[in-house]
Amino acid sequence: MFQLGCASRVCFRNEILSGLTVALALVPEAVAFAFVAGVEPLVGLYAAFMVGLLAAIFGGRPGMISGATGAMAVVMVSLVAEHGVEYLFATVVLTGLLQIGAGVLRLGKYIRMVPYPVMLGFVNGLAIVIFLAQLQHFQVPTADGASEWMRGPALWIMLGLIALTMAIMHFLPRLTGAFPAALAAIIVVSLLVMGFDIDTRTVGDLASIEGGLPSFHIPGVPLTFETLKIIFPYAVILAAVGLIESLLTLSLIDDVTNTRGRGNRECVGQGIANTVTGFFGGMGGCAMIGQSMINVNSGGRQRLSGIAAALFLLAFILFASDLIERIPMAALVGVMFMVVLATFEWSSLRIMGRIPRTDAFVLVLVSAVTVFTDLAVAVVVGVIVSALAFAWEHARHINVKSWDEPDGTRVYELHGPLFFGSVKNFLDLFHPEDDPDEVIIEFQHSRVVDHSAIEAIDTLAERYIRAGKRLHLRHLSPECRELLKKAGDLVEVNVLEDPQYHVADDALA
Repeated sequence: MFQLGCASRVCFRNEILSGLTVALALVPEAVAFAFVAGVEPLVGLYAAFMVGLLAAIFGGRPGMISGATGAMAVVMVSLVAEHGVEYLFATVVLTGLLQIGAGVLRLGKYIRMVPYPVMLGFVNGLAIVIFLAQLQHFQVPTADGASEWMRGPALWIMLGLIALTMAIMHFLPRLTGAFPAALAAIIVVSLLVMGFDIDTRTVGDLASIEGGLPSFHIPGVPLTFETLKIIFPYAVILAAVGLIESLLTLSLIDDVTNTRGRGNRECVGQGIANTVTGFFGGMGGCAMIGQSMINVNSGGRQRLSGIAAALFLLAFILFASDLIERIPMAALVGVMFMVVLATFEWSSLRIMGRIPRTDAFVLVLVSAVTVFTDLAVAVVVGVIVSALAFAWEHARHINVKSWDEPDGTRVYELHGPLFFGSVKNFLDLFHPEDDPDEVIIEFQHSRVVDHSAIEAIDTLAERYIRAGKRLHLRHLSPECRELLKKAGDLVEVNVLEDPQYHVADDALA
């Protein structure tokens, strides 16, 4: 089913150290997202362990890290608040089953329909989201239970430790690549804080991460249709959000590593991970772009790094909670700031004036929607806007060339696709009252795409009939003929028999 992917001691060492680095970064993220969803910290930590382990084993993208994520956590808030955590576990199980179904039906391939400007917007928006998520660590609780921004020595200490972390991560790779820079930065800053007893916030200030092994637990909800009505809408949204974020992260890691993941297998892997997690008291999750970038940049390119990260996280929960809770938050924030710098596509700022205005608009739109709503909505909006822009642009490109045959027949050679967006321009190209009795439309350089196109042809044919003239269609592709055949009596037009003629379609591409 899977291979660890390491054939040398160097690879094995890199994968293990990279996994350790990722595990350290997973702890505050999992705790924070558990708070967002309104559940106990261990529910988020168990999800990070279970989803991370199973997705690494069964998923389709070696080197990609999965766990509890904010994109899914925000969807869970109202479910937990209204119905309780047991309904969340049942929803996570159903979410996993839906994702497995998506993989079995091979729906993962449709991620290829996401245009490149949408991908850029997704990456930039997610980088901004990761950055904004770190700002909460610059807040401290007040006596009345609220929070306020750091100031004074506490702020300067925090900023200094972050700067030290980022400096180590920036300069260490120039000296040696034998040790992950992120892990080295975390260790150095942690030892500095402990050695000099520096007063700064630590992981333990978020919550205790101490716990036992996750235990099998069937969600305590009634097995009724009413329960299904409650959890199904949430499960559909969570499944969609999880798969979109996972598949887009997969595409990003593909670009970074110059390799290719398997989208449908990733759907199944995410589904298995969430289904099992729901039975072990976890909140579910999906791929994490920040931790995945940490892993790849630290040298983790195989399944072993993801498995190691999950097992290290479990070891932290079981045996090393006291030690991990002493890690300064500044070190982890510094690591995430470096992830932001590496994730954001700075080249997109340089090309804004060189790409079509529509693409630039989509890029900015997706980034903004990602920040202010969530990833799934941003991607859907971006795809819809890109599709409408594409349709509008191609609707303008339909035109005809005309000539008269020796027998008096007028031939119109149509260029451009005939579809819902171009039917108005198509009808405006013809003037039946000015044409001879026999008119042929040559479709060798065009294609009938949808029902709107069929209706437009029928409308044009009726105009010629009312003018006492006859319309013929020539060189229709087999696909276009099939559309007209299915329309039957809906279209009153004569299709001329012509030699075998084919156009490329998606099945041949």
